[in-house]
Amino acid sequence: MFGLGMWELVVIFGIILLLFGGSRLPGIASGLGGAINSFRRSLKDGPEGETKPGDPQKQLEGETKDA
Repeated sequence: MFGLGMWELVVIFGIILLLFGGSRLPGIASGLGGAINSFRRSLKDGPEGETKPGDPQKQLEGETKDA
């Protein structure tokens, strides 16, 4: 994983824990996960407003917006 071993990851996690504290880590992790999911979704969907031929949900959404 990016050329990092077990001990390097432990040291990085320890530094992050010291910098942000244990109480803020869940919020940071949640925000990072949401950002990654949003990025993956945008890559999967393509440009905004563009519907793919095999995606019936987007076609239904597009029909309700036009009506």
